[in-house]
Amino acid sequence: MSSENLEKSHAPRSAADRLLTLLKTRGPQTASDLGVALGTTGENARQQLARLAAEGLAEAHAETRGVGRPVQLWQLTEAGNARFPDAHAELTVQLLRAVRSTFGNAGLDKLIDARENETLTNYRREMEGIDSIEGRVSKLAEIRSREGYMAEWRNEDGVFMLIENHCPICAAALACQNFCRSELAVFQEVIGPDAAVERLDHILAGARRCAYRIVPKVGQVR
Repeated sequence: MSSENLEKSHAPRSAADRLLTLLKTRGPQTASDLGVALGTTGENARQQLARLAAEGLAEAHAETRGVGRPVQLWQLTEAGNARFPDAHAELTVQLLRAVRSTFGNAGLDKLIDARENETLTNYRREMEGIDSIEGRVSKLAEIRSREGYMAEWRNEDGVFMLIENHCPICAAALACQNFCRSELAVFQEVIGPDAAVERLDHILAGARRCAYRIVPKVGQVR
């Protein structure tokens, strides 16, 4: 799913919502680029961005790009990122703490393993009949978008990129990073042995998004 289709699929209701979604899915952008994406002018986008800044949802910073004046880039603030849902974050973290307190780390690992097995079963069911690596990557992005990860994918000269612009379980993952290990294992299983899955960017490590590179092994059909 491309960024453009991803933005449309979330059907934002206002220009402000569309700007927030663009900044979430594309990262820091100039007002001019945002104006083009909205089908308006850079000045109109700049006015909307100023309103978002006044609400504490967006902020600008200068970046030097070669010779000439610095470019002003807009990005989401922490409050802006919080506008995208984190599924029942507080309750989830409380439950994880309770499990760890009651059953220890071994009990928490069993819980994560059970979630991993259930997720893997569901994903495999949806992958039935899809033989190509590209088809599996496309389907995985579709599933993850449906689950709230704002996922997209692309083919870069035979190497596939899976990008997740949002993490709806971020609070849980912060409380227990084995969730992220488990998800990477699930991705490798459903893509299959004909390709290697590697995490490049990680939200918990401070990146804007989680990104995965999926490299078909030599001689495999893509």
